[in-house]
Amino acid sequence: MLIAAGMALPAGAQLPGTSPPPATRGLPSLGDAGDMTPLEERKLGDTIIRELYRDPDYIDDPVVGEYVDGIWRALLAGARARGELPPELDERYAWTVLLGRDRTINAFALPGGYFGLHLGLVGTVASRDELASVLAHEMSHITQRHIPRLLGQEKRQTPLMLAAMVVGMIAASKNPQAGAALAVGGQAAVIQQQLNFSRDMEREADRIGYGVMTEAGFAGRGFVTMFEKLQAASRINDNGDWPYLRSHPLTTQRIADMQQRQQALGRGAPQADGAGLERAAAPAALPPDLEALMVAARARVLGRPGVDVLRTWAAEPEHAGFASQPLARRAGPLYAAALSHAQLRDLPRAQALATQLALAVAGDARAARQARLLQAELALQAGQPARVLELLPAAERPPARGDVSAQAGRATLLLRAQAQTRLGQGADAASALQPWVSNHPRDAGAWQALAQAYAAQGQTLRALRAEGEVPMAQMDYAGAVDRWRAAQDFVRQSPGGAADLIEASIVDTRLRQGQELLRQQQLDERKRR
Repeated sequence: MLIAAGMALPAGAQLPGTSPPPATRGLPSLGDAGDMTPLEERKLGDTIIRELYRDPDYIDDPVVGEYVDGIWRALLAGARARGELPPELDERYAWTVLLGRDRTINAFALPGGYFGLHLGLVGTVASRDELASVLAHEMSHITQRHIPRLLGQEKRQTPLMLAAMVVGMIAASKNPQAGAALAVGGQAAVIQQQLNFSRDMEREADRIGYGVMTEAGFAGRGFVTMFEKLQAASRINDNGDWPYLRSHPLTTQRIADMQQRQQALGRGAPQADGAGLERAAAPAALPPDLEALMVAARARVLGRPGVDVLRTWAAEPEHAGFASQPLARRAGPLYAAALSHAQLRDLPRAQALATQLALAVAGDARAARQARLLQAELALQAGQPARVLELLPAAERPPARGDVSAQAGRATLLLRAQAQTRLGQGADAASALQPWVSNHPRDAGAWQALAQAYAAQGQTLRALRAEGEVPMAQMDYAGAVDRWRAAQDFVRQSPGGAADLIEASIVDTRLRQGQELLRQQQLDERKRR
C-alpha cells in the first residue's frame, strides 16, 4: 500500500533517459512540499518505522535483502547522476528498504526515505529490471516529496497525528477493520481527499522513475513488462492479492506513456512494414534472468504459502518432462523445490535438489552465487558448518553491479559467521563482523551474529553490549536500555581488566543515548495521546 501518490504531469516534460534542463534538475516538477522540512519528514518516518519493525510480518532475509538492496543502491546512484536526489534529502533520509513476509503483491513508500516491499511482489517479477521499475517508481515518490505534499494539505495536524494516520493506512492494507479503527472521522476524510491526487503523482513517479532506472543501467522495458503484469491482474476480479493496484491505479494513459517512452529509447534503424510505412525496430529479446527467477522462488516460499502448496512445489521436479524443459523454466522451480523440502524438514532431498540446481546454473555467475548461498543455508540447517565455509570462501563478493549495494556480501558474511561460531571459531567470526557493524550500525542481524560470536568465546560483556545494539537498530529503545543495564550489572558483579573497562565505558555512553531517545519517544507518545 502506498502512502504517497502524485500530481499532474507538467507540460513539456522530457522523455526519461534524457537529462532535465539544469534550471529544473533536482527540483519537484509540481508544487512544493509545504511546511514540512526534510528533518521533520525523517522524524515522522522514524515514528512509523518503529511500528513496522514490531510487525510479525517484518523479515530480515539476508539473501532477498541483499538482492533488493543491490538494485536499490544502483537506483540511488542513478538518481544522483540525473540530479533527481538533492544533497539535503540524500543526507537526511534513511534510504532503507524493509521486507514484509506478506504474500500480497504490494509495496509502499514512507516519509523520510523508508520503503516497504512485500515478498509477494518480489515473487512475481521475472527480472531485475521489473523489480527496478517498482523501486524506481517508489523512490521517485520520495525524491519528489510527494508524501509531505499530501500531508501538507492538512496543516492543522501535527506530525505525530499524521504518523498515527499513516500507521492506520498501513494497518488497513492488511486488515480493513483495524485500519478503519485507526483512521476514523476527520482523519479518514483527509485520507480520501489526499488520494484524489494519486493519478497525477503516479504519472510523475512513472516519468522520473523510468529515467532513473535507465540511468542506473536497467532495461526500460522492465517498466513495460511490469505494467503488462499489472494490467493482466487488473482484468481479474480483485481478491485482495493485488493491493498495489488499488494504491497505484493502472490507467491506459500510464500504460501508453511507458510504452511510448520505451519505444523512443529502444528505437533502432527504421524498418518498413507491409504497407511500406516506417516503424521502429523491435528491441531484441533479453536473455532470461536466472538470478531473478531464483530470488522470486525464494520469496514465494518464505511467504509461508501453507504445507499443501509447499508439497506441490517440492514435487514439481519429479514431474514427467521437467528435466527436458529450458533452464529458464527449471531454475525457479528447482530453487522452490529445494527450499520447500527444507521447510518440510526433508533436508537430504533439499540438499540434493540444491546441488542439482548449482550444476544447472554454473555458467551464470549471479545465479551460481544464489545456488551456493542456498547450499550453504541448507548445510547450516543440516549441522554441517564446515561445508558452509567450503561453499562460501571469505573473499567472495557479489559479481559486477552487486558491489554498489550497501549490503554487498552480507548474506555470505552472516552465513560464514554462524558457521564459524558453531565450529568454535568465534574470534574469526567477530573479526569479520566488527568492521561490518561499524559501517552498518543499524544492521540488527549482524549485531545479533556478533553477540553470538562473543558469547561463544565467553566475552559476556561484549555480547551484552552487542545484544543491546540489536533492538537499538530497530528503534526499540526500551529493549536496548534493558540490555545495556544488564551489561552494567555484569560489570559491577565481575570487574575485569583494561579491555573490559573500555567496553564498559562504551556501554555507559550507549545507555545514556538510549535513555535519551527513549525519553523523547515517550514524550512524543504522550503528545500524540
